Amino acid sequence: MILKNSVKIFLINFLFVLTIFLCDRLSKVYVISLIDKFPENEIFSSQFLNIVLIWNDGIAFGLFSFKENLYNILTFVILLIILIIIYIAIKSNGLRRYSLLMIIGGALGNVYDRIFNKSVPDFIDFHIGNFHWFVFNVADIFITLGVLIMISLEYIDSSKKN
Repeated sequence: MILKNSVKIFLINFLFVLTIFLCDRLSKVYVISLIDKFPENEIFSSQFLNIVLIWNDGIAFGLFSFKENLYNILTFVILLIILIIIYIAIKSNGLRRYSLLMIIGGALGNVYDRIFNKSVPDFIDFHIGNFHWFVFNVADIFITLGVLIMISLEYIDSSKKN
């Protein structure tokens, strides 16, 4: 009975991560497929949102671009961090586990691109007037949500202790 329950929990967690990974992959494949039809990589433009494909060979939100050797080392470090987060997620439960699974699903989506494309396609560009936030993708959304939930849970836990 315990083994059956463990398998069920594993499958639910795996499907959760897989769903995030597939949402990210499908969105990237779709945007990349549209790019030939639009000049200057701008697929959609509105008052607050643009869909513009850029290839990010740096880290979070396109910060810091690296030469190939450093890029490969960074990719390896990211893979190690993902393994550590998987271990922590296995030891966690409830909302904490699912926030870690969001981070894992998003990170796997971006690492896939780092390995197979040597850069990550980013395409969501929120802006107000001429102020543009960093261009990001669906994986970045899940990573950010997971981190924000983790921060909130830690804040709530520390408030309960005080």
